[in-house]
Amino acid sequence: MFPGVGMREAGGELWFTIREAALFLGRSPKTLYSWRDRGILGEAAHDERGRAIYSQRQLAAAERQVRERAQRILGRAA
Repeated sequence: MFPGVGMREAGGELWFTIREAALFLGRSPKTLYSWRDRGILGEAAHDERGRAIYSQRQLAAAERQVRERAQRILGRAA
């Protein structure tokens, strides 16, 4: 885990801002903003400061969706 990245909910689920998620996933924030704009990330929750946050589960689902789409387009593992 990256120090200072992600917030933990009482149930143990991790939540990330877009910038934190980009660091966690090793992708650029621009990529995650694109996923958000295309609806790949799903509906955001908001933290106490009003920032959009996404669960680790949402991020994993988005990664799967992007990989599966790339495989269909490229016809091989991406």
